[in-house]
Amino acid sequence: MRNTRRYCYGPWLSRRLGSSLGVDILPKMKKCTYNCVYCEIGSTQPDHLVPPDYRIKDPPTQNFRKELHSFLKYTTHLNSITFGYNGEPTLNENILDFLRLAKELRNEKNWPKKYPQLTLFTNSSTLFLKEIREKIKNFDLVLAKLDVANEIDFRRVNCPHKDVPNIDIIIDSLVKLKREMPNDHKLAIQCLIFNSNREKFTDNNTSENINDLAFAFKKIKPDIVQVYSIARMPAKYYVYAIDDERKAWIVQEFKQVIDDESVDIRYF
Repeated sequence: MRNTRRYCYGPWLSRRLGSSLGVDILPKMKKCTYNCVYCEIGSTQPDHLVPPDYRIKDPPTQNFRKELHSFLKYTTHLNSITFGYNGEPTLNENILDFLRLAKELRNEKNWPKKYPQLTLFTNSSTLFLKEIREKIKNFDLVLAKLDVANEIDFRRVNCPHKDVPNIDIIIDSLVKLKREMPNDHKLAIQCLIFNSNREKFTDNNTSENINDLAFAFKKIKPDIVQVYSIARMPAKYYVYAIDDERKAWIVQEFKQVIDDESVDIRYF
């Protein structure tokens, strides 16, 4: 039987979210502002590497409603309805329309425990735009990417489109987002750290970058910091996962600098 899914995938057991139903609001060809060396859905093709003000006009259709409703109808336990996957979801200018409809359908169901949270994955590149922050602050949980905290590492690791602002502006935009979010919504920073076996390519698993990240997090004041590593085939063959011992060390470094017990810092 032909797979007719357009928007939803899963549910699957996520390391960080528990039971998660994915929602993809981008075209089936990856569109992103980054071409990260570690990306687990493959490299961004040159003509699909887009600036942060690029917009996809793709509002939710009746098929989206039917598809999401059918998934939720037969799902008895779910922790998260998660927007992400095929690139940077904030590029879809109708993201708030999708969110409203997902919230409506979620709230119609009589869940045995509590509602699944509405979650967004973002690479943080568009958050300097107030219009984007105004939209995504409505998610229950925003998982924002920040793997590097200095400009040299940023250009090498995330390989952004030339119009993406510098890393200091991105960090400042995360500070703004946290301040603007409702008190009952949460900001999590997802921090992917990796090694490299290529002599001329420095990974982001350096003491300098870890220290820079720690001070960036201290400034942002997120609710959650998640340290993790590569779990599937990355875009570039020469990068690979760090081990749990290194993750635990990084968590301790972050905790020491951030010095705030209200921030949940852990590794996965």
